[in-house]
Amino acid sequence: METAKEKVNRLSIAPDKRVLPVISVIAFLSFLDTPLLIPIMALYATQLGAGISTIGVIIGVYSIVHAPANLLFGRLIDRAGYKAPLIIGLTGDAISMLLYTLSRNPLHLVLIRLLHGSSSAIAGPATMLVFAGYASRTGKGRIMSFYGIAMAGANLVGYGVSGVIASRLGYPAIFLTGATLLVLAIVLAFLLPGGRPEVKSGAKIPAGESLRQMKSLLAQKRLRLAYAAIFAQYFSFGGVATLLPLHVTAFGMSAFHVGMLMVVFTIAFIALQFPSGILSDRVGRVVPTSAGLGLGILSLLVLPSAATFPLMAAAMGTYGVAFGLIFPSISALVAEHAPAERRGLASGMFYAALTAGVAIGAPVMGWVGEALGIKTSLALSAIVMGVALIIALTNLRHRI
Repeated sequence: METAKEKVNRLSIAPDKRVLPVISVIAFLSFLDTPLLIPIMALYATQLGAGISTIGVIIGVYSIVHAPANLLFGRLIDRAGYKAPLIIGLTGDAISMLLYTLSRNPLHLVLIRLLHGSSSAIAGPATMLVFAGYASRTGKGRIMSFYGIAMAGANLVGYGVSGVIASRLGYPAIFLTGATLLVLAIVLAFLLPGGRPEVKSGAKIPAGESLRQMKSLLAQKRLRLAYAAIFAQYFSFGGVATLLPLHVTAFGMSAFHVGMLMVVFTIAFIALQFPSGILSDRVGRVVPTSAGLGLGILSLLVLPSAATFPLMAAAMGTYGVAFGLIFPSISALVAEHAPAERRGLASGMFYAALTAGVAIGAPVMGWVGEALGIKTSLALSAIVMGVALIIALTNLRHRI
């Protein structure tokens, strides 16, 4: 008979205070490779002879494999624990970064992006599982805010240094820098306690059972809200990433101004993480989520009418505040309400929704932009956030 103490030890990661800073650094490093690549991948592909349509394939194929891989590896983490898959995934990411330096034509890039999109799908669910297992039930909002800070911090640093490194040292320096930092993450991952799975590694879970488990997770209103909100967040972000540069340059500004607006957004996102986590622990998850979705909609409605850099910066700062309000609450919902034995799958679904949001939002709003114009399309990027807000408001009477 399993004692209560043994059950707690089995379901949690570790009470050791060293776990939180170590996993925070690992999460930061594991997320850093993507923002390092985003600003330069199209230019690197052009240098290797890719045309516009091929560049779209090279950039998009990463997300195409990344979203379903999140689900696959989330299920694997439930069976094998988080530590070994995390180390394997980080190793695959490091190898991918090194392989970029060996690319000689666009086909090489497509193949490497397939590998990179697959291996990088492990880090998100695995690191999220560690944060969730480390936190107490009453403090999950605060703990998950550190997770959001790691993610947003990686974006801030990656976007900020990528262009500088590439312009001064060339594209290979970007890839080698990313590979080196991932090797550091691998070393740190060995310091983490072993995450023991709820399902013994020898147990086989039929594919049909995995589908039923996904349906059971989606049947929970709290998890459904988390998935809807993260999809809506990143659907709108995909639209902003596609349309904002065109909106900015239409007023005579340059790529530098676009970069600075993204920096303003990211700083606001980071600044709100911890206060929002504390707020969600005190008032429940729905209030900050609803407020963030409402603020995000407002910022996207205002942004198209902004004709000067200060006004655009104010709108993007507000958009960052919205993200900062939403993320700790919805990630805490997954940490709290996913059954322990399916928490890896639940985390994988969270990241699949995030990736799918960007992968769908960017091209869809690009097509809408061609048909209806940039300003109208920027405002319409908020539509899916509006749907998520309706879902959140229907749960507002429940203190979750």
